[in-house]
Amino acid sequence: MIKPGYFHLIVLLLCLHWSTSLWAQSDSTNKTYKPAKVTYDVSTADPKQLAHLLDRINLLQTVYNHNSFDASIVLVIHEGAIPLFTKKYPNQEQLMQRARGLSLGEMIEFRICEASAKQQGIGANDLHNFVILVPMADAELVQLQTQGYAYLKDF
Repeated sequence: MIKPGYFHLIVLLLCLHWSTSLWAQSDSTNKTYKPAKVTYDVSTADPKQLAHLLDRINLLQTVYNHNSFDASIVLVIHEGAIPLFTKKYPNQEQLMQRARGLSLGEMIEFRICEASAKQQGIGANDLHNFVILVPMADAELVQLQTQGYAYLKDF
């Protein structure tokens, strides 16, 4: 026969073991994701929001194990985000160094809407050299989606 004090201890230990087993099964660090193609629709003019987005993209690249054969991340930049990618804002140099660093591999590309840039008086020579000009952001986003890219909108 189990002594009364030990009964509660045994129940507690069983509950602890059961909850630990459930936690281990649902531990998110064991989750793996298949590399995929993703496009981000980026229009934020806020440097802090862009910095946060770059953090997310860096993490996604890591989750995909930097697999440039099976994964691709394309940021389509338009509207208020375009000036952040110009050489006119030296106070954003650190942010642009981060973006440039992300583009050094073959997995991440920054594509800027030429139509929107022209409306803002921004030409190709005003932009950092790691970005790629595309004729129109909307058309680029549609084309990427038809090529199997998942669509994500920034803030």
